Amino acid sequence: MPRKAHLLLVDDDPNTLASLSRAFRLAGHEATVCDNAGRALELLRTDSFDLILSDVVMPGKSGLELLEDLKNAGVKTPVVLISGQANIEMAVRATKLGALDFLEKPLSTDKLLVTVENALRLSRLEDENRELRHRLGKHELIGSGPSMARLLAQIERVAASETRVCILGETGTGKELVARAIHEKSARRENAFVTLNCAAVPAELIESELFGHEKGAFTGAAAKHAGKFEQADGGTLFLDEIGDMPVAMQAKLLRVLEEGEVERVGGDKPIRVNVRVLVATHRNLEELVKQNAFRRDLFHRVYVFPLALPPLRERPEDFPELVGHFARQVAAQNGWKEKTFAEDAIAELRRYSWPGNVRELRNVVERLVLLAGEGAVNGAAVRTVLPGASDGPGGAGVASAESSGTLADRTEAFEREVLLAEIRRHNFHMTNVARALGLERSHLYKKCQQLGIDLQSLRKPE
Repeated sequence: MPRKAHLLLVDDDPNTLASLSRAFRLAGHEATVCDNAGRALELLRTDSFDLILSDVVMPGKSGLELLEDLKNAGVKTPVVLISGQANIEMAVRATKLGALDFLEKPLSTDKLLVTVENALRLSRLEDENRELRHRLGKHELIGSGPSMARLLAQIERVAASETRVCILGETGTGKELVARAIHEKSARRENAFVTLNCAAVPAELIESELFGHEKGAFTGAAAKHAGKFEQADGGTLFLDEIGDMPVAMQAKLLRVLEEGEVERVGGDKPIRVNVRVLVATHRNLEELVKQNAFRRDLFHRVYVFPLALPPLRERPEDFPELVGHFARQVAAQNGWKEKTFAEDAIAELRRYSWPGNVRELRNVVERLVLLAGEGAVNGAAVRTVLPGASDGPGGAGVASAESSGTLADRTEAFEREVLLAEIRRHNFHMTNVARALGLERSHLYKKCQQLGIDLQSLRKPE
């Protein structure tokens, strides 16, 4: 499913501009035209484009000079140069300045369209690489128990269709990861996966976020903005926490789902979009419908295939795999020594109710890896960082942390006790302390500062 592109065409010949813009519109793309490099730079300050096609020889600033200005300004938009006076020297210079391609006039429409598709494909790959780097350290769909096996089978089944899916689950169960898995196994996987958390966007801004806006549509709209639906054209849009979407906005979303068109805020023309919409919520949508807090007609549109995610407390068989995965992940991210978890530690983790689910488990594993000394993480250490703990970490010679307050407060208290005990045990030899805790010295000093440990005062005799 090819994605529509927004192109900037720069040429001083009006016939060329008219011909190119018509060809791109017929191919489903949007084209903005201008007749000089100076105007192109102005447009780039207020709008975003997927590709720039520029003539080389123009009055005033040339296409090569435009390319150089874009490079100096850090503009990453791919540029294709076109010229009727091409030569090897010009092509070499264009390549050195970062041009994606160099085409000779007269232009072949077919070759031009292939060039655009290649540019979009390259841009998408770069976006995916950035996304993969961003996702390093996040949760994955880990687990081989019966509940996860059922979930993965359902994902495989529904991904092959265009069916709308409503992903249900408590906070931290991995609803976005399931949506991404559906996208990556679908026919749309080559195109964008775009997300929006409906609970995180102010009510007055959500329409602009979803549908985009034109320049000057409201105070602060300094440039045209493509909304999430346009960004996801040809791909998948994931609307997280849809149960928190304002009712007035629900009616507008319903219209888009029914008609396949969006209209930017301040715009006067509909824009066709081809988007698969996946939604998720931790709330009971049927109850919200009864309370008139969620539109019944929208409910029937999005609740076609409900996909319920099991909470972590119902996945006891997955704990060893999850804990091992997170422990390796945390160690690799921070350059720490990899830690193992003893059987009694896994047993303690299973006993906890996990209101924050997999997300909370990952955070707890990170704290335990950070605080662990030599040897495997044991059950006593786990009891110290989980709510309701009554024992300190066995064998560590550390008093138990406070047994009241939030998990964050208790974890901080425990971290402070562990650091103080290790500092005194090693007689303030910070290199040895860092080695015992599996930390870099710089990280150790930073942690002391965060926890309010004044090393100079500690050294003074009482």
